[in-house]
Amino acid sequence: MTEEKENIDFEVLFERYYPGLLFYATRFLNEAEAKDVVQDAFFDLWTRRDRLNLGAGIQAYLYRQVYTRSINHLNHKQVCSKYSGAIQELYKHKLAFYESTDSNEIIRAIENKELRGQLLEAINELPDKCKEVFRLSYLQGLKNKEIAEVLDISPRTVEAHMYKALKTLRLALKRLFLCIGLFFLFFYLK
Repeated sequence: MTEEKENIDFEVLFERYYPGLLFYATRFLNEAEAKDVVQDAFFDLWTRRDRLNLGAGIQAYLYRQVYTRSINHLNHKQVCSKYSGAIQELYKHKLAFYESTDSNEIIRAIENKELRGQLLEAINELPDKCKEVFRLSYLQGLKNKEIAEVLDISPRTVEAHMYKALKTLRLALKRLFLCIGLFFLFFYLK
């Protein structure tokens, strides 16, 4: 019987205070956010009902909960907005930097020469069959089946050699891009 009475009392509290709390919360937040805040305040009250002994102070407690939660929500939105703004600003700087370096012929020539040299070096370091398969595929544009016929090997072997070649080249180029990135960072900070 007491549990039924508690449920009825909670429902009465909800019906009595919800409209006023919602109106109060909409002074700070939009309606959807205000509904969430008020519902959270009532949920908190429900979960802490055994530990709270508010008596006549229940209304003040609920209004304080809604106020605090509304302010916290606004602060959270402001932090998110500032973070988003900072990310957008960083992105703009990155675009401006790369646009300016793309128009700089000297940097582009250095970048292309370095990339081409590193790529050729990485290809030359591949095992002989991998190198041959890679060159036939990427430099001559042959399909796996055609490469298999030219080299008299199975298409699965061609795939295995391509996988090994690409894995090795990815690792070599990852180091190259790190070096290029450091070069740009040095150039930008200069």
